[in-house]
Amino acid sequence: MKRNYKLLVLVLLFAAASCSFTTKTFNDPNKDKTLIELITYVLQNGHYDAREVDDAFSAEVYKDYLNAIDPLKRYFYASDVEEFQKYETLIDDEIKNSEINFFDLTHARLVERMAEAEGMYREILKQPFDFNAKEELDTDYSKRGYATDKEEMKERWRKQLKFSAISNFYDIKKEQERELENDPGYAAKSDVELEKEARELTLNSLEEYFDFSSDLERKDWFSVYVNAIVEEFDPHTFYFAPQDKDRFDMAMSGKLEGIGARLQKKNDNVKIVEVISGGPAWRGEEVEVGDEIIKVKQEDEKEAVSVVGMRLDDAVNLIKGPKGSKVTLTLKKVDGTLKEVEITRDVVEIEETYAKAAVVEKDARKYGVINLPKFYFDMENYSERNAASDVKKEIIRLKKEGMDGLVLDLRNNGGGSLKTVVDIAGLFIKEGPIVQVKSKLEGQEVLKDNDPSILWDGPLVILVNELSASASEILAAAMQDYKRAVIIGSKQTYGKGTVQNVLDLNRWVRNSDLGDLGALKITTQKFYRVNGGSTQLEGVKSDVVVPDRYSFIDIGEKDMNNPLPWDQIQAASFKEWEGYIDFEETLSNSQKRMANNEHIDLIRENAEWIRDQRNNTIYPLNFEEYRREMEQNEEQAKRFDKISEYESNLTYQSLPYELDLFAVDTVLAEKRKRWHKSLSSDIYMEEAVHVLEDMKMNNIKKSGMANIKN
Repeated sequence: MKRNYKLLVLVLLFAAASCSFTTKTFNDPNKDKTLIELITYVLQNGHYDAREVDDAFSAEVYKDYLNAIDPLKRYFYASDVEEFQKYETLIDDEIKNSEINFFDLTHARLVERMAEAEGMYREILKQPFDFNAKEELDTDYSKRGYATDKEEMKERWRKQLKFSAISNFYDIKKEQERELENDPGYAAKSDVELEKEARELTLNSLEEYFDFSSDLERKDWFSVYVNAIVEEFDPHTFYFAPQDKDRFDMAMSGKLEGIGARLQKKNDNVKIVEVISGGPAWRGEEVEVGDEIIKVKQEDEKEAVSVVGMRLDDAVNLIKGPKGSKVTLTLKKVDGTLKEVEITRDVVEIEETYAKAAVVEKDARKYGVINLPKFYFDMENYSERNAASDVKKEIIRLKKEGMDGLVLDLRNNGGGSLKTVVDIAGLFIKEGPIVQVKSKLEGQEVLKDNDPSILWDGPLVILVNELSASASEILAAAMQDYKRAVIIGSKQTYGKGTVQNVLDLNRWVRNSDLGDLGALKITTQKFYRVNGGSTQLEGVKSDVVVPDRYSFIDIGEKDMNNPLPWDQIQAASFKEWEGYIDFEETLSNSQKRMANNEHIDLIRENAEWIRDQRNNTIYPLNFEEYRREMEQNEEQAKRFDKISEYESNLTYQSLPYELDLFAVDTVLAEKRKRWHKSLSSDIYMEEAVHVLEDMKMNNIKKSGMANIKN
């Protein structure tokens, strides 16, 4: 199809970096075709290491897309796939010509096959299962071919449903046995009754799944197809449909504008599953967990809109809104009564997103702990609230409490803003490079801390694990290269050494009839340590390696599809921190403690056991065999109960400003109580405190380097 485009030059402003290339406008009236053309153009011109869109690329998209929409091979038949196969090496041509015939064919067939499956599972679940029959289910679906006929497909569904039912049967039978032990007069049900109950639980679960699936529209499935294309470039390039972009912004900033409640669709009803502490609904005290939202009325409209049967995303769009606006909800309360509640929307902060701090005392010395779940920032206004400013505030508060050492907990922190990393690193060192960034179009750049003052010049430990990624790895790597902190954790961190920026796709489109096209998160840069090495694939190697439950599970970048390769560049000019005495001896002491710790040995054994459990794909569908296997697993699992029962005898406390908040925010008080309890049973945190104790400061060398920031 021939199109006329106006050429113009745009500078694409991203969240944390910039990328520029000559671009064009897109005016095709077909939204899906425009989206494919636009995304392909942006990827080819803006991606750090753009792939060639050829037959090999096509074959990968073909395989990954079919796996995404039918991973268990319980919808498509071999005949369907034979029909699809002609597109295996044609998707690249379709992409170049902005055609979507492959998607149209597979989507129409998927809808048809899912409708057939609904009838199939309902028919199967009408009949009792024979739990005495000797058979098994292999859950390694990658080894399975596609069903050749309806009889084979029905047998697949039968085994899958029986597996679910036998699991339910085992659970309710065990529960009944416990009831009988506690109450000999308990009216026990027969196995026939329990089997029926187990099938009903399976049916309810399937009904909920297909109810959710029926809410998915063509555009939702098209997003899956688009992502099958873009993820061939690397695992972190991702297309956000409009609603997904809103969720991403909320996750990065930790804020949303609305009523402050988490919603879930249950059958046809929109149910409140959490009232967010401090939000408008929480402050009003009229909305409870378990309430169902029946209608939604905007302040400028006369009529309320029923949300019963509505897609959850559409209901959420009606309920959320800008700060200061009002919305009236008709609620079906937990007791069955109806009530209208007017709520003034506001900015809601998701407290779990933000940094939090605690104090722990040991042998008359105080240590600070800061947990940082992610490197968050406000995408509209960086200065509004961000991880760096919050960490700075917490350090100042901890210093007022007489902190002698600091633990920064980055476990499970998947990253975030690059700027916040540089700002946080600058709190611990004198001015110098923090990270090196290499762009496709902009070349190589060194991001530095230019402030010679240091906020915290005392002992520092950073905790990491296999899920510490991206920005977490930059901070840990910089502190390790400077020998500013001791890194304690997994053998290596996640291994994500790339930078992604989010691009609003609507800036190219002149046709307003197309609606919102969403956004593309695209890999535009790779980052490197100040020593020149990349964290890509290799991650950050901990100074003190301790096993955890992820130690033998494939969850890192190296286990993803299409990761970019590891490489290295020239080291930046930097000077190691000279504030410690016997740094190597401190590491050696910690390593010896961990090597001789029986509890750590138990954690390692548990990790190996979890790996073996995950690798097992064959499950018996005979109840006695299933029971025997489950009881063996439960018996083995008891050995590892001591892991959660561990107590360090360390007591953690909130800072004074939080203690004042607890008087009016009991939810926050309970959250902190649980956090402190988990810290008390956290052997990694205990070891971090031991390391802080061992760290001896070289005050002579240090005093000439540090001016205190406030």
